[in-house]
Formats: sequence, C-alpha cells, structure tokens
Amino acid sequence: MKKFLKVLNNFEEIFLLPSFCFSVALLFMQVVFRYVFKNSLTWSEELARYIFIWQLWIGISYCTKNGTHIRVTVLKDLLSAKANRILEVIVIIIWFAFGCFVIYQGYEVAMRIASFGQKSPAMQLPMVYAYMAIPVGATLMNIRLVQNLIKLLKEEVAA
Repeated sequence: MKKFLKVLNNFEEIFLLPSFCFSVALLFMQVVFRYVFKNSLTWSEELARYIFIWQLWIGISYCTKNGTHIRVTVLKDLLSAKANRILEVIVIIIWFAFGCFVIYQGYEVAMRIASFGQKSPAMQLPMVYAYMAIPVGATLMNIRLVQNLIKLLKEEVAA
C-alpha cells in the first residue's frame, strides 16, 4: 500500500521524466534519419506530438501539485495573511469547478472522436488516445487541487 501511495503521490514525475527523455531521443533519431540517411521516419514526429500533448496535460497536474503555475498576485499582495488564505480557498474552489468543466467537455470530445473511429495518419492509432489526455490531466489536476485545499485547511486549523 505504501508503494502504491508513493507512486500516486509522484505520478507526474514518474510519467514526465521518462516521456521527456523518450521524446528527445525520438526527435534526435528523426533528425539523424532525415539528414544522415536522407530518409525520414513517417511515425516519429506524430508520436512525439502525442507524447507532448500528454506531457502538457500531466504537466498541468504537476504544476498544480507544486504551486508552480503562473498566477496574477496583485490582489494577494495587498491582503493580510488570513485574507490570503480565504482568497486561496475561493480560488481553489473556482479552479476545481473549471477543472470539472474541462473534464466533462474533454471526455465528451474524446468520446465523439472515438465514435467517428478517427485514426492518426502515420501510425494509425485511434485519435481518442490523444484526446483522452484532456480529461485525464484535468482529473489529476482536480485531485491535486483537493490535496492543496486539504493542506491549506489543515494549516488554517493549526494556525
């Protein structure tokens, strides 16, 4: 159980680092084939693109977990510590609601693509695999938002 929780708590890092290394190697291989062997691979660019899409959506969850996403802090800088915590709770709740919207809409789009049976041009992979990055990434983001909210509320009780 502890190992499962460790994987769950570090899922983004476990996915992002190897996928980044793989896509760099894949793109390097594409360059070598194109310029050295004068014969480019048909599938490598497409695979790198789909990996990048998944990295982007899993990266959203990673930034949410670590609090490293871009924020406008003008209002936050003007408020007291207690008002900042209240504002942060409100922001997390609104952000969570937006995440629910993205999950729902992303899932709807992915299922629509799946019903069409659309496949990628080079690899002939079902396009639903690329589109499922949206609801999966948004779901992970919402999980991290709930974790952040619980942490914030615990700090409020302790303070």
